[in-house]
Amino acid sequence: MKKWITQSSEYVYQSNFGHLRKDRCELPNGFVIQDYYVNEYADWVNAVVITKEQQIVLVKQYRYAADDFFVEVPAGKMEQGETFEQGILREVREETGYTSDIQPVKLGEFFVNPATQTNKIATFLIVDAYQASDQQLDNTEEIEIVLLNFDEFEQLVQNNQINTQLFTVNAYYLARRQLGK
Repeated sequence: MKKWITQSSEYVYQSNFGHLRKDRCELPNGFVIQDYYVNEYADWVNAVVITKEQQIVLVKQYRYAADDFFVEVPAGKMEQGETFEQGILREVREETGYTSDIQPVKLGEFFVNPATQTNKIATFLIVDAYQASDQQLDNTEEIEIVLLNFDEFEQLVQNNQINTQLFTVNAYYLARRQLGK
């Protein structure tokens, strides 16, 4: 198996949220794809945050593209110069006000959609969390904090009683395995 060859590349759109690139690619069999679109995004982080009382800290927010409200684990994009660990601690603090005196455990690092996106998501587990401050939300965020029993969340997902997304479900099951549940 061989890699594709990029014959040309140009940006169609660039913004603070990401860039859209159009490449001309030659496949190993000689076939040329004239317009192969690649989304360039910053890496993301997310975390399953569990309180000292064994509740999972979730965030509920409106997601425009799906036109609905979703309950998710705290998450966000990396800022320039941050490590994954610094990024998730910042995101959890900003979105929820929660923190922990115990270092986050990295559960994995995954490409989001390697067919069309360049970014990865790093998933963490944070335990013994407590609320240390108020939320510090951006102008584009309106977030409600939701606390649930760790096992209750799984039931809500399995019974389709909650809107969530793939990264949250993946993070939950990685955390569940880490915790030996």
